[in-house]
Amino acid sequence: MRHQSIEEILRNNRAWAAQKQAQDGHYFQELASGQKPPYLYIGCSDSRLALTRFTGTEPGELFVHRNIANQVCLTDINFLSILDYAITHLEVKYIIVSGHYGCGGIKAALEGRTTGLIDNWVNPIRETYLQNQDEIDALPTQEQRWNRLAELNVVMQIKNLYQTSIMRQALQEGRAPEVHGWIVDISTGLIKDLHILTQQWHLRSLALAAI
Repeated sequence: MRHQSIEEILRNNRAWAAQKQAQDGHYFQELASGQKPPYLYIGCSDSRLALTRFTGTEPGELFVHRNIANQVCLTDINFLSILDYAITHLEVKYIIVSGHYGCGGIKAALEGRTTGLIDNWVNPIRETYLQNQDEIDALPTQEQRWNRLAELNVVMQIKNLYQTSIMRQALQEGRAPEVHGWIVDISTGLIKDLHILTQQWHLRSLALAAI
């Protein structure tokens, strides 16, 4: 695949800006006035996931946090700051935790080939695999095993989300966003809603918040 040069990217930007301005003379003025996105998107850093193209959204609709294999890390101050800002200040209505099939972080965790910081980062995914090893190992192909672990990883990250003090407080105050779990299939461009039931974690978080 040919990669564009920096100069080409800048030319693309100018062409895009001119097109938007021609379509709506107030587009950038309105965009610059502030943000009030309804969605917080927690996803993978994979370069193939062009969010606005996959979702058909415009700038200003998605507040985004991305890292390798879409981890909700309870000790990551960057993630926690974003979550707090999204819920407390932006008042987002929905949180989407999204993984994708063919995820390199998932493959690394399942195959155990990583070292250093990456190995530490994907270790929680490895734990998810060990907790579901019988189910995953029973699948007939390696690709199916990767994909199932990607789905289970989304479930685990939503569970982690409900363990944060930020989410517990929001639940207690009746301002918690609705949470959804997605998987993006890069081979088709389609988004799969995993229909994850969050009620059990919702109630548990409320109980912990009341302690």
